[in-house]
Amino acid sequence: MLDFLGSLQRTQMCGALGVEQDGQDVVLMGWVNRRRDHGNLIFLDVRDRTGITQVVLDKEVSGEAHAKAEAARSEYVVAVKGRVRRRGAGLDNPNMATGQIEVVASELLLLNESKTPPFSPAEDAIANEEVRLKYRYLDLRRPQMQHNFELRSKVAMAIRNYLVDQGFLEIETPFMTRSTPEGARDYLVPSRVHAGHFYALPQSPQIFKQILMISGFDKYFQIARCFRDEDLRADRQPEFTQIDLEMSFPRQEMVFRVVEGFLTAAFATAGISLTTPFVQMTYDEAIKNYGIDKPDMRLPAMVDLTDELTPELRETLKIEKALPVLGFVIPEAGTLSGTQKRGLVDEIRLAFGDCGLDFLDVARLKTNAAFAPLAETIERKVSAAAADLIVVTTPKLGISEKHSKGELYGELKYAPNWFSDRLEIAIYKRVGALRLQLAAKFADKHGRFVKTGTEADFKFLWVTDFPMYEWDEETKVWNAAHHPFTSPHEEDIKAGRLTSDKGAVRALAYDIVLNGTELGSGSIRIHRQDVQAEIFRSLGMSDEEAKERFGFFLDALEYGTPPHGGIALGLDRIVMILAGATSLREVIAFPKTAKAIDLMVDAPSVPTEQQMKELHLKTVTRS
Repeated sequence: MLDFLGSLQRTQMCGALGVEQDGQDVVLMGWVNRRRDHGNLIFLDVRDRTGITQVVLDKEVSGEAHAKAEAARSEYVVAVKGRVRRRGAGLDNPNMATGQIEVVASELLLLNESKTPPFSPAEDAIANEEVRLKYRYLDLRRPQMQHNFELRSKVAMAIRNYLVDQGFLEIETPFMTRSTPEGARDYLVPSRVHAGHFYALPQSPQIFKQILMISGFDKYFQIARCFRDEDLRADRQPEFTQIDLEMSFPRQEMVFRVVEGFLTAAFATAGISLTTPFVQMTYDEAIKNYGIDKPDMRLPAMVDLTDELTPELRETLKIEKALPVLGFVIPEAGTLSGTQKRGLVDEIRLAFGDCGLDFLDVARLKTNAAFAPLAETIERKVSAAAADLIVVTTPKLGISEKHSKGELYGELKYAPNWFSDRLEIAIYKRVGALRLQLAAKFADKHGRFVKTGTEADFKFLWVTDFPMYEWDEETKVWNAAHHPFTSPHEEDIKAGRLTSDKGAVRALAYDIVLNGTELGSGSIRIHRQDVQAEIFRSLGMSDEEAKERFGFFLDALEYGTPPHGGIALGLDRIVMILAGATSLREVIAFPKTAKAIDLMVDAPSVPTEQQMKELHLKTVTRS
């Protein structure tokens, strides 16, 4: 027979007890985490979201409570009334925050039973993720998951409080709107009232927040739910949460200072201090120095060694003629044997296909009198320490049709302005990818490349001046690289590059990057109707099509639109990094699988015939 709670009221959370409560009478409520039966003494570890307390059921103190404890099992819901007692000498448990005390029970209520769970929430890790997601309510009881969501709540509150203190207003925007170009497929919602018409779930509140600036609200923010129908991965879910903000009359630096402020507040909730302002670099500099537009600043940059390798040296070392030669170091990974280095070369060549990579062993070069000066120059230019692994490389070309120049061109959709040949871009991108691949190989289990202090584990970066357009090799057209509401640089507009040289147009767009992960993107927006119309035309959109798709927005721009700009950062990604997790599923309460399925509620599901009829829909079987 299960007990009723009656008038018993909880006085303490399980994780809040310590020696200062010694001798106090308390009432705890929670789940049985573990049960240990020692005859006349039964020990129950009782758990709630704050922690665990050991409860002692002594037959001599309360036979009735002891008898109920004999029936208790893991995950039973219980209420305990008893007295806090300091544990005896040598009996402290250093692995529990409450390990210096225990509660001697005078009364035990069994409030609910539990079937034997498919896994125990007391386990630190559960290997089968599908089982975790199917029984998510059990998975969320685990202390690590409870910690993650407490952290998420604190981070969101810290951000919200900071932005409110800076004069931002929190304003909600619609979930059911119309489809706008945001870079991914929309989730569509059929209208029952308007047959054949569909709402779209927002990929972001982009147009609405710009309209709020037109409406005179000056500073807006929202911790917004967004939806994108795209292929999933560890750091991507179909529905996600972003910190969305917009400001009137901003300069780019004003947006940066606001973001740095709320990130400082957010990271402080996890006990991490940040140094501001964050480092800035242009997109062109990022590709040239790191081979990627979201550099991991915990690793040293690439160094151009092209001039150091003369034609004669290239011939001797069998290095491809006339291609860039790049070098970089992987910190504290240099203590490899000759066999390990040869194995590493094989790995590199396997990963990069037939085009392969030449790999200079600088340590061996130093043993050759003819090449020792070159080796010393390389060490100096890449700023290598004794324990670092030095990599000097350039991809080979022309080895197979599979890796033709055309395919290499396609590896980057838009070119930095400092490149004269898109082929060079592919080389920098490939070497940049190699840099990250090797770094991951030598990283520790926490993804750290170097043994550093806490703050040095978090390297923030602003990447600015992205290309305005990207080239689509398949359709042979220029598309908006960010979104079509991003403002180009004024000098590029005046120079007529919107029509004469799209590849050279720079956008007032920026990304915030942390440890190689893009946390968010933003831009200064177009606030003039004539410029916005010209951007639409430059993307191949007729005036009639622009009016059909964005007429309401173009109309709004004609009513005194102030200059404005903003940004959106992924809240899920921020919390994932702070929690030390490797997947967004660890910080989203009810996530989807890689196939966009909710295993717990078994969604998506098949609608009833009546629902389909009301929505004027029919299913079509593909042949």
